[in-house]
Amino acid sequence: MRINSKRISAALMSAAVLLSFPATAALNIFACEPEYAALGKELALDNAKISAATTALQDPHFVQARPSLISKMRRADLVICAGADLEIGWLPMLQMKSNNRDVQSTSKGLFYASDHIENLDIPKTVDRSMGDVHVGGNPHLHLDPERLLTVAGALTKKLQALDADNKQQYQQNYDDFSKRWQAAMAQWREQVKPLNGKNIAAYHSSFRYLFEFSGLKQVADLEPKPGLPPTTSHLLEVLKTVESDNVAVVVYTGYQDDKAAKWLSSKTGINAVQLPYTVGGNESSTDLFKLMDEHIRLLTSAFASK
Repeated sequence: MRINSKRISAALMSAAVLLSFPATAALNIFACEPEYAALGKELALDNAKISAATTALQDPHFVQARPSLISKMRRADLVICAGADLEIGWLPMLQMKSNNRDVQSTSKGLFYASDHIENLDIPKTVDRSMGDVHVGGNPHLHLDPERLLTVAGALTKKLQALDADNKQQYQQNYDDFSKRWQAAMAQWREQVKPLNGKNIAAYHSSFRYLFEFSGLKQVADLEPKPGLPPTTSHLLEVLKTVESDNVAVVVYTGYQDDKAAKWLSSKTGINAVQLPYTVGGNESSTDLFKLMDEHIRLLTSAFASK
């Protein structure tokens, strides 16, 4: 993957935006991904010290269990992750090496967002020939604003259970977040109406929930199977789908190789667009609200120009 100054800038900005270390915080929160650090920040405000295991430019499927992450998890009161096996390759190792009994179980200080919503794309059967398929369904649920609000409600209850002295404050924080989020959702629903029913291609299923909220239909994946890089033979099949299904846009994230999307764009004239996968994914997506704003702005602009 190529590294440029914009990506470095975005990564540094992501860390600056998401890390929160108030002096008198009651809780230490370890978030597996930036979106859950951002959600924790919305709901806990100054009651928590928050760190994220990954940046917006890292694939959350693959994270090294570094000593710094083990140290942070050892001090955590609460671990917030997407779940649905997104972190299956590294979270268990961190839990074991941190030896922090408080964050081993969802009955205590472990919170999986996917446990609290209806996940999309739950397979009926799974075997290795299918690629990197998640048994619990698609874990990229933070890109559906409706589901994320449900997760925020459940996370508030977890915060209240772990820090009862600040129960009322967490409720006030949630009420404020919910009011602002629902107002924003009403605007987003209007803004995505031009996208309804349009076909799109994507590198992976990272934006499945965003597409459902927007009314977009993903008709082609650049990956031949989940977790496998694009191949020449597969891209030739994708090329046929783009031409036959009137696909106007192909999207990818900052941590995915852009070569396949740009090759497809050069062959067909469709727009290849890099979307921020999470908070900090570009210079404008500095919180959860602005992340959704950016998704909609980039998608509507890409389709409008075709």
